[in-house]
Amino acid sequence: MTGIIATFRTSFSPLRIPNFRIYLGGQAISLIGTWLQATAQGWVVWELTQSSAALGIVTMLGTLPILLLGLWAGAWADRFDRRKLLIGTQIGAMVLAFVLAFLVQSGTVQLWHVYVLSLLLGIITALDMPAQGAFIGDLSGMAEVRKAVKLNVMIIQVSRLVGPALAGYIVARLGAAPAFWLNGLSFLAVVISLLAVRSSQVRSTANVSPLRQAAEGIRFIGTQPRLLDLYIFAGMVVFFVLSIIFSQLPAVASEVLKGDAETLGALMASSGAGALVGVLFVVPLAQAQRRSGIVLGAATIWMSLWLLVFSVSTALPMSFASLFLASMAAPTVLTLAIGLIQVMSPPAMRARLLSLFTIVSFGFQPIAAGLLGYSAEHFGVQTAIQINALLLLAGALLMLVFRTELRRWQVNLGTPSTPTPAVEGA
Repeated sequence: MTGIIATFRTSFSPLRIPNFRIYLGGQAISLIGTWLQATAQGWVVWELTQSSAALGIVTMLGTLPILLLGLWAGAWADRFDRRKLLIGTQIGAMVLAFVLAFLVQSGTVQLWHVYVLSLLLGIITALDMPAQGAFIGDLSGMAEVRKAVKLNVMIIQVSRLVGPALAGYIVARLGAAPAFWLNGLSFLAVVISLLAVRSSQVRSTANVSPLRQAAEGIRFIGTQPRLLDLYIFAGMVVFFVLSIIFSQLPAVASEVLKGDAETLGALMASSGAGALVGVLFVVPLAQAQRRSGIVLGAATIWMSLWLLVFSVSTALPMSFASLFLASMAAPTVLTLAIGLIQVMSPPAMRARLLSLFTIVSFGFQPIAAGLLGYSAEHFGVQTAIQINALLLLAGALLMLVFRTELRRWQVNLGTPSTPTPAVEGA
């Protein structure tokens, strides 16, 4: 027990770094606004269409640019000043939030408006994600980057708990527009934090095209089989788990549980609460284990089993509980993957490898959302979730059975002084 408490306490050590602490505070406020908008937008689309396919299309348009632009975005984030790039993306996202707020407030919003704004926000997100991921390492340094990633994920999960619950209350009582206005205002916090902090970035000085730089990153991954395993596990989680949470919960709330916007907010909040518990208590213990491959496989199997329970539930308590328990394991997989990728990447290549991680995981979410929306439209949302859960289970078992080195892979838990691969049995 003493060891567990010590592990938990030391996992917060990056907060001693002033620049990281300031940035994380701005992120905390902004991310609550992001989840406010995500929840309210899903409900607006559902009220306009009553269509699971439309929900899938909105998610697809919001993530498709990650797949199309990710290679260039990672190279740009390695070459240019990441802090200035992030300031630009936050201002762009703020403007889009205000536009959607105005359309909803004036009663003129149409489905195609949401489609276009989702696509534009997806373009901004594609530029933002690799820069933001690498910027965390710039602020914390490689010695603390895995813990810093965990803390950033913790903030995301807190926002997933607070944002959807607040959105459900606001939408049910005041309508959707205030949620979008509040999201726009929340971006001011992260912009101010970015203006206040200073970071240490190693820029790429190669005078080659971004596409060629991205190809260098792909070749590097090809020489690191354990890196490839990390990409595969993260991709499965996003493809089969987060596609459900990000696109189909409005349909579950309305069709399966016979609820309203507050039910949707409660579902998303239960998922956020599970992920928060996971990142607070499960992730530190997972990071302290040497056999990361076994941890990744076990966490993925855990998610698949609880998603199967969620897919058959028609009672609110069971739906909330199963979604809570499934969501506990998602940050374990994603946080381990992102942290290890940061440590195993050459300094001038970190943003490129993180952008490739984003492409492999979140970039394929348009395909996942489209397939899931089509499946839910034709077979019902519960059957669609069952299919995803079974495919996730099969994928995890295949990885553990056929990637034998993955089961023996041991991570060096010593504090790395350089970002070279700190692994054994790779």
